[in-house]
Amino acid sequence: MAAGLVGAVIALAGAFGAVRFGLLPMTGGSAVHDYLLAHPEVLVEASNKLQSRQDASDDASRQAAIDKLGIKPFFDSRVAFVTGPTNAGNTIVEFFDYNCPYCRASLPAVKKFYDTHKNVRFAFIEFPIKGTQSTFAARAAIAARKQPDKYVAFHFALMGEQTAVEANLVYADARKAALDIGKLKSDMNSPEVDVALAASRNLAQAIGIDGTPAFIIDGKIREGSLDEESLKQMVKS
Repeated sequence: MAAGLVGAVIALAGAFGAVRFGLLPMTGGSAVHDYLLAHPEVLVEASNKLQSRQDASDDASRQAAIDKLGIKPFFDSRVAFVTGPTNAGNTIVEFFDYNCPYCRASLPAVKKFYDTHKNVRFAFIEFPIKGTQSTFAARAAIAARKQPDKYVAFHFALMGEQTAVEANLVYADARKAALDIGKLKSDMNSPEVDVALAASRNLAQAIGIDGTPAFIIDGKIREGSLDEESLKQMVKS
């Protein structure tokens, strides 16, 4: 019954959307029904247009929230691991989850850009949304900020994994990054980690981010994975 109701709602929304966009004639219910049966592609087209408009509206709302907040809150060391010159002309913020496939897909572009642009200021913000394993990995990464010269290597190692990032893999990557494991485990239980995770969630909520990755590049929001070319296009020259 629930599935049928959802289908009916979608069909009705599609029909109204089709009429709104001029894809369907303004006519009686039986005629609409017959037209949709004969032209089911109209529902798909109308649905896509409605979704596109909704996405554009959501992006505009997020951008307006970022514009209101300014870039400074994203470079707060209580929220992010921050690296790069304070007077940098370019800034890149990333909200990420270590078990997010789209975050992993963005790794080659992000890592290459990081390695070749030392004059850019980065803010890496742990935003675990994919369950307990992601939260564990995020706690470890936040704790690794206490060993700042090791954080970036650890971060890229975790993000480069191909399987689920769980406790054993976290500690294995921590050793590869030459972290002090004893200190890392102790720091993972620090109240500062809880503060950082709460601050990340609050900041994401404030600007309407509910998925990963989410990038803010030179103050402009970009959700979803990116490649080298799209990253270059977003960074001001």
